Amino acid sequence: MKATLAQFWNDEDGITALEYGLIAGMVAVALIVAVGAFTGSLKGMFEELGTKLDNAKTGTTTPPA
Repeated sequence: MKATLAQFWNDEDGITALEYGLIAGMVAVALIVAVGAFTGSLKGMFEELGTKLDNAKTGTTTPPA
């Protein structure tokens, strides 16, 4: 029994797949965070563009920020 447990403890088969899985999970989380941050700034840019287009259509201007 002791030898079986020692063999199980020293067996490294499958560890590489586990490591690749963990790395893929971390990359996925980083991508989700990056896309979330980019989405907010992109929304702000389009809202600002829409405001400028509305102001140009009505003839009003806003001072530059």
